[in-house]
Amino acid sequence: MTIDIQYVQMPTSEAMNELMNTKLNRLAAKYEWIIRAQVYFKQENDPTGKGKICEMELSAPGPRIFASSNEDDFEKAAAKTIKDLEKQLSKRKSIMNKH
Repeated sequence: MTIDIQYVQMPTSEAMNELMNTKLNRLAAKYEWIIRAQVYFKQENDPTGKGKICEMELSAPGPRIFASSNEDDFEKAAAKTIKDLEKQLSKRKSIMNKH
């Protein structure tokens, strides 16, 4: 699986790169048919204290899988986004196993 991490209008973070590579490689080991992962980290001004956005898009057989979350911390946003992706991947796997 190819992992592409982009930081939109903010500095890059080696710690976040390591964290995302670890978590996405764990997903790839579980769902070996994932081809590519694109990760976007964005920061927006939000009066509620949130504004740290993590968006992920996975390329796999069938339509692309997308999830996004907006939290007060990038680690929380990434964890929530990966949790959402895992739900979608398990649904896709159950559909693929029926055919």
